[in-house]
Amino acid sequence: MRKSMLFNSALYAAFLLGTYAGFWLLRGHHGLRTLFLILASYTFYIYGTYDAALEEDVPLGPVGWSVMCFGIIFAGSSLDYGIGRAMDHVTAPGKRKALLLVSVFYYLGVLSLFKYWNFGADTFALVMHKIGVPITPTHLRLALPFGISFFTFETMSYTIDVYRKEIAPAKSYKEYLLFVCFFPHLVAGPIVRPHQMLPQLAADPKVSETDRARALSQIATGLAKKIIIGDTLAQNLVGRVFDNPERYSSLEGLVAIYAYAIQIYADFSGYTDVAIGSAKLFGYDLPYNFDAPYTSRDLQEFWRKWHISLSTWLRDYLYVPLGGNRYGTARTYFNLLATMVLGGLWHGASWNFVLWGALHGGALAVNRAWQRRRRPGKQTGETAGPYRSPADGHAARKSQKAPASPLRTAFNVFCTFHFVCFCWVFFRAPSFHHATDLLARLGKLSHGTDNLPLKVVVVLVIGLALHFVPKRIEDQVRDAFARAPAPVQGILLAACAFGLHAAAGAKAEPFVYGQF
Repeated sequence: MRKSMLFNSALYAAFLLGTYAGFWLLRGHHGLRTLFLILASYTFYIYGTYDAALEEDVPLGPVGWSVMCFGIIFAGSSLDYGIGRAMDHVTAPGKRKALLLVSVFYYLGVLSLFKYWNFGADTFALVMHKIGVPITPTHLRLALPFGISFFTFETMSYTIDVYRKEIAPAKSYKEYLLFVCFFPHLVAGPIVRPHQMLPQLAADPKVSETDRARALSQIATGLAKKIIIGDTLAQNLVGRVFDNPERYSSLEGLVAIYAYAIQIYADFSGYTDVAIGSAKLFGYDLPYNFDAPYTSRDLQEFWRKWHISLSTWLRDYLYVPLGGNRYGTARTYFNLLATMVLGGLWHGASWNFVLWGALHGGALAVNRAWQRRRRPGKQTGETAGPYRSPADGHAARKSQKAPASPLRTAFNVFCTFHFVCFCWVFFRAPSFHHATDLLARLGKLSHGTDNLPLKVVVVLVIGLALHFVPKRIEDQVRDAFARAPAPVQGILLAACAFGLHAAAGAKAEPFVYGQF
């Protein structure tokens, strides 16, 4: 994107500052303040879709495309608000289910058209060719609307929760619109549940000076993760190796795989930090989304620490409705595999993502089988895979034996990290051919380092080492910043901004999860 309002752009900083000032100037006017934030969020969204349209050369032109994309999110939000209110007055199970299906079909239809049409057309043509009926696939020249995968999950969770009678329907149309379009989480999450956000939007937000300081420090550290770690690795090694693996040695390819693992974590957790910090400036709390995932001792733990808002969404709205682990071992393994394959497909319309999800689903099933063998009959409830409730987790902890030795823990972390890295190859590679080429290069056992800059190695080591810094240290640093006098805070933030500007490349790198 050329001028997009990315979180790591000066344009976003100006937008955030202006929106923050306008929001708090309207203190005491709840309705006007909500409306102001809605208009600001839609401005953010329309600008992003317009800029994306300039690069994608979509039909209707940038203006028409932006209007259409705005219509999708606005119409969907309005539809779901109406459906939620209607469910509150309908008791017949059949009618309630029909209302739910209207909402689900709307979003699945939008996703199918914009995200999966061309993939489905190509797959259908391939199958027909295999059976001797060659056809030409019909492709649509469409760009992916900004944040569509994220806001569809958020809105679907609302209608499903209302249908299940787990939450009451939103009372305010404006507050529901804001729940969907609130700009910090609109493009790439975290995926916010209605029970987390709607009560906050109904209340009068309050932010202390300490909250503001901690929010600013979280934004600063998020940008540092993105620019200093993520972008450095992406621009100086990852992109080059994954796009042309045949040009690099085995060692350079291996380091590039490690580098991508750190890049995507720094990029996405950095985005989440900026989103959470931005929301906190307005008095709203977004959910935590990462918890040092590469310190995980098995794949279940990894998925409880990586993209937490997505993994819990898949648990509650896909894995558990499929049956969870309530219908026997074989069904449990199937549900794990199906959940992760669909989770992979959610990331993108590509067989690479399908394979990535299948690898994780299969490995989670193996992980589950191994745990059952070691502790037969100990796991109950929805504990399969990464999907464990707090109560189940407490029961499982009580049933566990003595903690593993440090050596065994290190070995488990090592194995889990390398399996995740192996899967990342298919996630990042432009095609299956590129992925297999890169893996084949590893088998050559060549060890040239001509294309391996020292700064990449240093940043890679720092990025991995940060996983092992206790969270209390991070909290202590933020608390110290919050306690510092305002002039000191200003000097530190200005120095950080200057340093990030110096470290940034000539072109702002889009966030990895912005494409989903």
